[in-house]
Amino acid sequence: MRARFTLAEVRAQAISIVDKDGLAGLSMRSLAAALGTGPMTLYNYVKDREELEGLVAEAVLADIRLPRHSDDWRADVKAIATAWWLGVRQHPNAALLVLTRRTVSVAGYLPAERLVEALRRAGLSDLDVLAAFRGVLSLVMGAAQVELAGPLAGADREQSNAAVAKRIGDLAGAEHPHLAALSETSRRSTMVDDFGGALEMLLTGIEARSHAASRAPKHRR
Repeated sequence: MRARFTLAEVRAQAISIVDKDGLAGLSMRSLAAALGTGPMTLYNYVKDREELEGLVAEAVLADIRLPRHSDDWRADVKAIATAWWLGVRQHPNAALLVLTRRTVSVAGYLPAERLVEALRRAGLSDLDVLAAFRGVLSLVMGAAQVELAGPLAGADREQSNAAVAKRIGDLAGAEHPHLAALSETSRRSTMVDDFGGALEMLLTGIEARSHAASRAPKHRR
C-alpha cells in the first residue's frame, strides 16, 4: 500500500513549521495538523522527537543549492562550502540541528559527498582529505552558528554584528587593546566578507598541503 505522504513531503512541512514558529512550534501534533492527518500517521516516518528533528536537519541539507561540477577542485570546494553556509543561513531556527542531529535518510548526504569528492581531486592523502573535510565543515557550521546565535536575524544581521563588535570593543577597552582594535575592524567588515576571507585562507593551506604531497615520496596511504 502506498504511503499517504512521501518522506520529502513530511520533511518539507517540518522545516516550514520550524522556519515560521521555531523549534518550539514543531511537534508530532503540529506537523500532523499541517499535513492534514493524525499524529499517529507520522510514526510511519519517524519514531520520536529526535528523529523528527533529524528530519528537519535533513531538510536544510537537502535544500542546499549545490554548484555544477568543474575541473578546478579549489573552485568547487569554495563553491560547495559557500552554498552550504548560505543554505544553513536560510534556516536560522534549524541551524543547531544540522550540527547536532543525525539525518533520517541519505537525502542530506549530497553536500558532504560533493565536498569530499572535490577534496580528493586535490591529490591529498586519505588522512589529509579527512582533515580538510573536517576543517571546511567546521568553518561552515562555526560561522553559521556564531552569526545565528545573535539576537537579530535576516536583514538585521549585519546591524547586529556591528552592535556586538562595538559592545566587545567597549568592554575590552585599554585592558585588551588588540581585541578592542579587532572589534573596530570588525565593524567595517561584513559576515559575507569574513566567511569568504576565512575560506580563502583555509583553501590556501589545503592547496599548499596538496603541493607538498605531490612533491613528497610516495608512501602507503
